[in-house]
Amino acid sequence: MRTLSIDIETYSSVDLKKSGVYRYAESEDFEVMLFGYAFDNDPVRVVDLACGEKLPQDVQEALHDPSVLKTAFNANFERTCLGAYTGSYMEPEQWSCTAVMARELGLPSTLEAVGQALGLPEEKAKLKTGKALIYFFSMPCKPTKANGNRARNFPEHDPERWRLYKEYNVNDVVAEREIRRILSKFPIYEKEQTLWERDQIINDRGVKVDLELAKRAVEIDAVVKSRLLEDAIALTGLDNPKSTAQLKAWIEDTAGIEVESLNKKSIPGLRKDADHETVNKMLDIRASLAKTSTAKYEAMLRTACRDDRIRGLTMFYGASRTGRWAGRMVQMQNLPQNKMPDAELDIARQLVRLGDLATFEMCFDDVAGTLSQLIRTAFVPRKGCRFIVSDFSAIEARVLAWLSSERWRLNVFNTHGKIYEASAEQMFHLPPGSVKKGDPMRQKGKIAELALGYGGSVGAMKSMGALDMGLTEDELKPIVDSWRAANRAITKFWWDTDAAARKTIEYRAPTTLPYGMGFYRQGPLMRLRLPNGRTLSYVKPAIVDDSITYDGNIQTTGAWGRIESYGPKLVENIVQAVARDCLAEAILRLEKNGFPVVFHVHDEVICEVPEGVSSAKELGELMAEPIEWAPGLPLRADAYECEYYRKD
Repeated sequence: MRTLSIDIETYSSVDLKKSGVYRYAESEDFEVMLFGYAFDNDPVRVVDLACGEKLPQDVQEALHDPSVLKTAFNANFERTCLGAYTGSYMEPEQWSCTAVMARELGLPSTLEAVGQALGLPEEKAKLKTGKALIYFFSMPCKPTKANGNRARNFPEHDPERWRLYKEYNVNDVVAEREIRRILSKFPIYEKEQTLWERDQIINDRGVKVDLELAKRAVEIDAVVKSRLLEDAIALTGLDNPKSTAQLKAWIEDTAGIEVESLNKKSIPGLRKDADHETVNKMLDIRASLAKTSTAKYEAMLRTACRDDRIRGLTMFYGASRTGRWAGRMVQMQNLPQNKMPDAELDIARQLVRLGDLATFEMCFDDVAGTLSQLIRTAFVPRKGCRFIVSDFSAIEARVLAWLSSERWRLNVFNTHGKIYEASAEQMFHLPPGSVKKGDPMRQKGKIAELALGYGGSVGAMKSMGALDMGLTEDELKPIVDSWRAANRAITKFWWDTDAAARKTIEYRAPTTLPYGMGFYRQGPLMRLRLPNGRTLSYVKPAIVDDSITYDGNIQTTGAWGRIESYGPKLVENIVQAVARDCLAEAILRLEKNGFPVVFHVHDEVICEVPEGVSSAKELGELMAEPIEWAPGLPLRADAYECEYYRKD
């Protein structure tokens, strides 16, 4: 098959980072300015569309020829933009994304960073000067007297920079092609390309958003916060009561105490130490001002396309250590929960859509909190449809039990599924069925399940809020010991995985784990084969000071650097990767059976289904069907129907 490597430079007045490529390419002033390309190993050419050149006929034909594979680094951008430019849909199955290839091999997400990680020579790496050129030609500029009050720079405004921009475009094609050549030596699981294609179709499909609700929510929040700020100024006399430094000084003067911090964790202690009604009132106002209840509504308004649908909500293989999807634009992965009864939720939605702030405040004391709970409900099905939402129940706990062959846990998941109660019974040798909801022992089981599955100890329990749940410091270590004693197969799996990884790193010897899993070396990578045949990759693994280490993106900073790991952490990678693969199977199965997926969050799938067609029961059963490569994995999916997105 012939390959057409592509990189384009574009212009739009819409902010790409804030609004996403679909809204960006929909702008009336959107255009493709430069089209860099190369067939196979031919020299790279640039078509200067901004200066009147036309795409060659063979390129025009290749863009829609299924026998020509189109490749790009972040192909969703090129595919979407070229679809808008040509006015014809670019079929995902004719494309391949080099950025996805890189992430699947544990490499960074940007072209420049991948080139650096691979040590590409300068002539084959992405030029670092590109960012300034993008700002100059591809984004609106501020009108000034010096630039003749223009809002955009064209090639004629700086011919030398334009020449450099064309050179930059050539180099991006060279870099993408060279990276693809290198990465092709490390083949990935074939089904991942099919899954990426389906991901593109789902992102192209998008989901409808209730823009009226979003607009009114932003307006109401602005009014309420303006009032709160006025109240804060009147109460404190401060010029800027949102200033941490000013507020700390005011509290110290008012209550006669020393204030070290105003972070969320310190507030309960601060209230107790101050014991002052006015200080408490100001802290209440500050908490309300700090709520970002409208940030996601504003993101919806920025990203919605002309048909009121938001597209591009997920990034395929966003987490390189597991392959899980990452959220984009509205960030669906961290939506606030809605805990209100359905009837109250309906009333709140109606009042917000009407912009009836007076009645809204009469019905709901916490305006910002209620607006947060309504965020999910802004996602709505198209006319004549309803959502059917289905999610895997306790998927990570089930996968961990299955991979480690922890029999008592598998029995729980194959029967009643109440793992918190069963965990407490197992840990403390209580009769089966004796721990009920509300029992203090269940609380111990719950916090243990949440904190200890991947090698966590007392610190992990504290981070999960064990002390806030009513447990005492003295109880924590015994709970850790009891959980590990009750889950000997899991703890063995941790250290078997640790030993296997160390052996493969030190001796370059392949090692095996349950269900066809195992580590092996391939050049600079340590590959971890998963039950379905997919592999995770660890770049340049080494044992340093008795710790397993490898190169990767550091989660806290996003920088490329050295990461330490050990058995339980590797098990966490495995479990989350297998859970992701279960979700992938479910998505493909649902799509194949006529249930269009509009988005998915964590282990939950949201389908837009015509009214009167199928049921939640059918969709849930379909999602939980056994998976061929996971014999004995006790899957369960809970499903429900809704007229707008919400938690059941």
